[in-house]
Amino acid sequence: MLRRRDLLLSALAAASLPALPLMARAQTAAAPLLPAGTPRLPAEFVWGASTSAYQIEGAVAEGGRKPSIWDVFSHTPGRIADGTTGDVACDHYHRYPDDVALMGDLGLQGYRFSLAWPRVMPDGTGPVNAAGLDFYDRLVDSLLARGIQPMACLYHWDLPQALQERGGWHNRDIALWFADYARAAVQRLGDRVKPWAMLNEPSVHAIFGHGFGNHAPGLTGWDSYVKAQHHLNLAQGTGIAAVTGLHPGLKLGTVLSLQPIFPASQDPADIAAAARFDACWNTINLDPLFHGRYPELFAEAFAPLVKPGDLETIRAPIDFLGVNYYGPSYIKHEPNAFLGQASWGALPPDTPTTLLGWPISAQGMVDVLARLRDTYGNPPVFITENGACYEDPAPVDGVVADPARTEYLRAHLVAAGEAIAQGCALKGYYVWSLLDNFEWAEGERRRFGVVRVDFASQQRTPKQSALYLSSLMKAQRGRAAP
Repeated sequence: MLRRRDLLLSALAAASLPALPLMARAQTAAAPLLPAGTPRLPAEFVWGASTSAYQIEGAVAEGGRKPSIWDVFSHTPGRIADGTTGDVACDHYHRYPDDVALMGDLGLQGYRFSLAWPRVMPDGTGPVNAAGLDFYDRLVDSLLARGIQPMACLYHWDLPQALQERGGWHNRDIALWFADYARAAVQRLGDRVKPWAMLNEPSVHAIFGHGFGNHAPGLTGWDSYVKAQHHLNLAQGTGIAAVTGLHPGLKLGTVLSLQPIFPASQDPADIAAAARFDACWNTINLDPLFHGRYPELFAEAFAPLVKPGDLETIRAPIDFLGVNYYGPSYIKHEPNAFLGQASWGALPPDTPTTLLGWPISAQGMVDVLARLRDTYGNPPVFITENGACYEDPAPVDGVVADPARTEYLRAHLVAAGEAIAQGCALKGYYVWSLLDNFEWAEGERRRFGVVRVDFASQQRTPKQSALYLSSLMKAQRGRAAP
């Protein structure tokens, strides 16, 4: 029987990719040429993939784990588009050795994953669950054995349900609860895991989970959103303070979803709405983190929650910023929208989109990185999520053909090179996602992975996009940037 690496090389050689500027079959086994149109990224550039705990782990009642807000939300009828849950997802809890081996065979240098707070500290506070941390111990050791650098995210939206029952992100005490959890996790794993992200996309969690209500915990309204957003920002700062100095060499940061915001028309009302939405999505995190203040448009709304010392805590220095980038938004004025009377509007004619209707613009990623360079001090940045959802066909000869996703990734890697050439401090790129997974409110019906998961059999099949990235990573690592 062929080993996994042999299977991957066979798939690379067999894949027929005439529509894209990919390497020829004969070039796949050793020193493939760089695809036309793709820049030579720096030799030290980190190539990786990202996942999150609830979306892939499964084993929701094993090893001492207790329910999270997403367990409760996904089991509520009508909340998930296809009626699935994360109970099993990719079964990564049991299958992580194979997943790590697959990452190694693809040539990934980095893996960003999240820890499940309810697995590490099942009640949210109090005793630490040794069995939960044992799982992450095994995962980290497996990654390091394959030469893959682990990047851990402490919170990717799966709050322990026990804490939600105590007010969740509406309770100011959660900043201290999070600090205790962060300290326990980093104390155990920080001797081997050096880059740590505090939060994943706090503005998205606040907007969708606490404003619109279509993500867990399903809360709605402006006041709900404001409370959650401020306490997420505060927890980011208390978390950094709690873990600073626990181990030598730690690199501490956080992960934000950033995107260019455009008015849907030149109507003054739409222009004003776009400015408000930019504040809610982007600068509500960036301004407190880098400038120690809330955006002027919403300073009055947040003022009642800000206590002395809060902004100093939130402005805790970071070693890196993770940026999740998917595409721009076009915003219109909407009198009944809770986000400052701003809502999504129609896209410009002929705008390309993914299956989810998200607009595609690789230039937008350059714009986001340039904004960080020009307005926020050009911090070291990793693209910690970038990817696209499409309808993938069944595998043929062991490969899933996904040319649209492959082209999406190629275009964004071109953009990464352009941003670096323009002086942006971009240090690496983590594709979203390694695996097809439980895609939040969309369930299992929407796929972002570069590796296909058959959820019934749990079989993993590399897609064309994974093979493209694998060859590109291996080629780039053997060549210094000009």
